[in-house]
Amino acid sequence: MRTSGLSVAAGVLIALAGPALTDTPILTVTGQVADAPVELTERDLKALPQHRLATSTTVTDGTPVFEGFLMRDLLAQVGAEGEAVVALALNDYRIEIPLTDFQDFDVIGAMTMDGEPLSPRDKGPVWIVYPRDDHSELQDIRYDTRWVWQLVSLHVQ
Repeated sequence: MRTSGLSVAAGVLIALAGPALTDTPILTVTGQVADAPVELTERDLKALPQHRLATSTTVTDGTPVFEGFLMRDLLAQVGAEGEAVVALALNDYRIEIPLTDFQDFDVIGAMTMDGEPLSPRDKGPVWIVYPRDDHSELQDIRYDTRWVWQLVSLHVQ
């Protein structure tokens, strides 16, 4: 079977474009928000301003580079009003996080680590990541428990 140069070029362009963004909701925000529930897709989350953060973690080697949206930007976009969020992971892990964390620190909803998209197999598609190397007070078990990976919902209260 012969392949034309045009079809090869098209294949290369598709490969270079990277994975397609999905329109399937990956994160739900409920509770005290403007129009609850808010279902957000990968496309919605990538449309927020993206930030890069290099920081150590308690579950990875070295200093990975994470990229994603600021949690405070997400909460502002959905009109969140409250004192805390309950973050829920795919495995039903849940923890209450004070909203002041997101105001006081540049906490991100990471969607990539070292340039690779996070999948559910490697803590994605969204992982709450604190800038622990930038603030010594964040190198504490109280904050380590707030690093929710496989994040599926936030309930604002």
